[in-house]
Amino acid sequence: MSKELIERSRKRPAVAEPALVVTAATLLVSLAIAAATVSIGIARAGTLEQIAEGGGGRWVLAIFVALIIAGMGALTAVMVDDGRPRR
Repeated sequence: MSKELIERSRKRPAVAEPALVVTAATLLVSLAIAAATVSIGIARAGTLEQIAEGGGGRWVLAIFVALIIAGMGALTAVMVDDGRPRR
């Protein structure tokens, strides 16, 4: 390979590719729509009000959220592990 081709391949583009920008924008819009839909669904169901009225409902909700967060952390740790032994 010529030095010119090698140098050209090392340069980073000034602007991200349009496909990447469109994908990121679409993801953000989709997340906003999903969050709004879930919020409306929770508000209409009144689930959190019923949980808050009960005596132990808050603890159950707190433990559930904690387990979800711990599970996401464990899943992330498993996915990041590359199989090499630790030193």
